[in-house]
Amino acid sequence: MKVAAIQHDIVWEDAAATREHVAPLIAEAKATGARLAALTEMYATGFSMRPEHMGEDEGGPNEQFLAEQAEKHDMWLIGSVAQKGADGRYRNNAIVAAPSGEVQRYAKIHPFSYAREHEFYAAGDKFLTVEIDGVRVSVFVCYDLRFADEFWVRAFDTDLYVVVANWPEQRREHWRTLLRARAIENQAYVLAANRVGSGGKLDYAGDSAIIDPLGRAIVEAQHAETVITADVDPGTVAHVRETLPFLPDRR
Repeated sequence: MKVAAIQHDIVWEDAAATREHVAPLIAEAKATGARLAALTEMYATGFSMRPEHMGEDEGGPNEQFLAEQAEKHDMWLIGSVAQKGADGRYRNNAIVAAPSGEVQRYAKIHPFSYAREHEFYAAGDKFLTVEIDGVRVSVFVCYDLRFADEFWVRAFDTDLYVVVANWPEQRREHWRTLLRARAIENQAYVLAANRVGSGGKLDYAGDSAIIDPLGRAIVEAQHAETVITADVDPGTVAHVRETLPFLPDRR
């Protein structure tokens, strides 16, 4: 299955403008033959701690856009959105939109306390794995990447991890290293979509990547808007795990 990471800029806290901006990039991903494409964390607004200003209810415009684009292009789309749940609490939800227009949500398990995210967004407590054309895809959001145990929990049921992020430039080496570590530890592909540009007084270098189950980068982005693609094969995951049977040794 061909997959794509859409590395894009974000118009800070202006969802309508950003949706208009990323629509051609989604079309570009489709034109490559990608069956699955990932946008970034809080793809439409930037990583804002003002959910009361730029957040939306579940099913709101930013979610609807992903669902409509997925249906229009007959592909799967992933990107996170600041959303208010039925309980009145905001969460950083990764939206997984199917070609049918149906959506599933994964709430970020680890809010980024360093930026006070935990004061504005409730933590999720459930994983999300979706099978897409025979590829088992597990979804995580940005800071989750630092917590290997969460990835370990899903390893036996995952061929591809998708990580959507707003990871700042000053810690880009952490980002690049942790992506490879998660691939190596779990012997699975990692697709990582990070933003570029500036927002909220931070700069973002991108460094989006698609990494194979041995930790080798199949393709990496630099520091500009781009769409990167690669083929992922669950047979490769099975082969690596069979020839290097490390996962069963976990305690």
